[in-house]
Amino acid sequence: MDSDSKHIGKIFVTEEEIRAKVKELGAIITKDYKGKKPLLVGVLKGAFIFMADLIREIDLDCDVDFMAVSSYGAATRSSGVVRILKDLDVDLTDRDVIIVEDIIDSGLTLSYLKKNLLARLPQSLEICAMFVKEGLQKTNEKVKYEGFMIPPDFVVGYGLDAAEGFRGLSYLAAYLDE
Repeated sequence: MDSDSKHIGKIFVTEEEIRAKVKELGAIITKDYKGKKPLLVGVLKGAFIFMADLIREIDLDCDVDFMAVSSYGAATRSSGVVRILKDLDVDLTDRDVIIVEDIIDSGLTLSYLKKNLLARLPQSLEICAMFVKEGLQKTNEKVKYEGFMIPPDFVVGYGLDAAEGFRGLSYLAAYLDE
């Protein structure tokens, strides 16, 4: 990955800060779910790197599954219209479920996803998000496990992309459009 790309702006969260936060979140989740086997539901594509790092920091046996939802298309802002592109393969009935999100912008996608998953009757449902954009939320979804509050800029890195590029950056940076 060409980290000196003309599209990479200010670094908001360094690789070291991300590693420390993932370790911290993993320890908290381990404590909160002691004696349980939570199901981590990763929201594709952005959350796959965070989820892989997070599960290695959770000192419990966890199940994993993934959903793919879209509210962006090729745009840099959420359309607010959510489509499920890939649904879960497991039954959520009486399961302790943690939604693992890369980033929360408006919160509309997350609100839709939470409502959809609650209808499947899990024992519990919590949210773990690595990044939350400051001041953009249009919903009041409670994020139990929160990484970093970041400015409302369009960002890339650590799983987040611009037209499928820049996901592999080990840090989070502003994306500069030409």
